Amino acid sequence: TMKTSVVFLLCVSLFPGFSRGRVVGEDETGFAECNVFFPGQVPPEGFTEPFHVKICQQYNKEPRFATLYSTKDKIPLYSAFKYTKPAQNEEESWLVEPQIDDPENDLREMVPEVDIIGSVANLGANQALTSDYVGSGYERGLLNPSLLNKEDFQMATYTLTNAVPLSPSLSKSWHRDIGRVVEQALVPHCSKKDRLYLLAGAIPSSVRVKGKVSVPESLWLAACCDAPEGWSLGLVKKINDENSLGDLTVGELEKQLLAGVRLFKGSCGDDNQNQGKREAVLQSVSQICSGEQVGTGDNQEAKGSGLVRRLAGIIATPFVKLLELLIYLFVELVKFVFYFLWLVIKRVAGTVLDGVYSLWNGMVSYLKAISMVLISIPYDVGRVIINIFLGFLQIIQDVVSLTYRILCIPVGFVLHLAAFPYHSICAIPSVLKDMATGIGGTFSLVIDATAALLHGFYYLAGHIVKRFIPKGSSDD
Repeated sequence: TMKTSVVFLLCVSLFPGFSRGRVVGEDETGFAECNVFFPGQVPPEGFTEPFHVKICQQYNKEPRFATLYSTKDKIPLYSAFKYTKPAQNEEESWLVEPQIDDPENDLREMVPEVDIIGSVANLGANQALTSDYVGSGYERGLLNPSLLNKEDFQMATYTLTNAVPLSPSLSKSWHRDIGRVVEQALVPHCSKKDRLYLLAGAIPSSVRVKGKVSVPESLWLAACCDAPEGWSLGLVKKINDENSLGDLTVGELEKQLLAGVRLFKGSCGDDNQNQGKREAVLQSVSQICSGEQVGTGDNQEAKGSGLVRRLAGIIATPFVKLLELLIYLFVELVKFVFYFLWLVIKRVAGTVLDGVYSLWNGMVSYLKAISMVLISIPYDVGRVIINIFLGFLQIIQDVVSLTYRILCIPVGFVLHLAAFPYHSICAIPSVLKDMATGIGGTFSLVIDATAALLHGFYYLAGHIVKRFIPKGSSDD
């Protein structure tokens, strides 16, 4: 609720390290500091899938319980804890584990989901979030029930890494049955209360909430009293029958889990436990399942008294159930009213915030445009002045060039006209020389032509004479 969230945030602000959880690295043995929640500090064996993540759930810098979490099914496979005297008042405030989704972040503690939205990469990729349960018809059922923990342990149990999707009635039945079995049957028959080890787990199914979070196929509890007269016990509750609570040996329970799973060793193993103690525990569990009250230690109530109480319980059961139904309806109605009011407030606040956001964006855009215009004015003025100056210089250049060209026309003409007589007189000797050369060449050409013609006639005449006149004496 909003109230508890505010209280929790105040506690976090006033007391650093208020609630803490740590994802155990692959290079660490078991669950690190949380190995103390397993008999002989040896965690169960056989859970070796790469998506099985070990979490040491801590609070006030102290380990409170251990959880094996499935990032594939987004639910815990089991939580290991010890029974402590329950607190009278419990406060609910749900947390998430940032390191499951983002191992590189600097957060080393469980924190409220609203505090890390946007600051943790891939939030919700490997773990369930509150939004996965809202409107789904399922509750966040605790594997390690807060009702079995004392006050400083309870806050650590309200983490989504310790929750599985359960119907409201099944969640209530599970916590009620587990509480009665542990307090009335298991604790009284363990000679050393601090050596009673509990494993509460869930078997995932193919049914998914919103296509993401696996709904358990069944819930189970394994108990081990690691004392001189040790014993172990398994309990299973089917999801489709909230009133069922079957007892079985730990070995039989292991066969219903993954292949190769071994939950306990040592005096808690099937071969080493005290059969007498185990039978006594089973008898107590059987009485609880049948609705009888169970005494503690060796001074149990007489069978006649138990029969009377059982008969009274049978008579009172319809009235108790009716009262529970009325209370449940009242609580659901109150929850619905608050949820409806929350939706209305959220919608109104969202509309107002959207309007304010749009107005803010409009003001920012307007101020930005005005600023750009004001900034561009000096630039544009300077550019205009420079263009005017460059245009003026271009005009001067064109005027000077035109003047130069106009002035060049008469000056060149005068120079050429003045130079004409000089060039004309200087050309006379060359002309006379060329004329004399031409006349001499013509006369020489005529003489050469006449000589060549006469030579030709002489050669022709000699040839004719040699052809037609016979040769005579040398005198002739």
